[in-house]
Amino acid sequence: MEDTLTLAEAMEDLVSAEDFLDYFEIPYDASVVHVNRLHILQRFHDYLARQAPNLPPEEEQQRAIYRLWLERAYLDFTVSDALTEKVFAVFQHVATPEGGMSSFVSLDKVFRQ
Repeated sequence: MEDTLTLAEAMEDLVSAEDFLDYFEIPYDASVVHVNRLHILQRFHDYLARQAPNLPPEEEQQRAIYRLWLERAYLDFTVSDALTEKVFAVFQHVATPEGGMSSFVSLDKVFRQ
């Protein structure tokens, strides 16, 4: 990546979990990322979504916060696994009115951004 890119521009160019980890210079175990790449990126997105209203206007501070949350998302999966973390709705079970459990995900939730 060019050093002249803004954070927003750089983020648009990043595609894989490895791209994000490399960009933010976070050391990682490739075997952990290989198994959990989508979970790591979703967790990172979730962390940032909660943080968004509190982000400082300065880009360098934003970059530091992004790095912190990406590292935390990665570390979540070094000590746990996808089934335990339940990042995606399909892994989240809810009680049904009939007394059972369901992991049904409606299409409107699948395509929500």
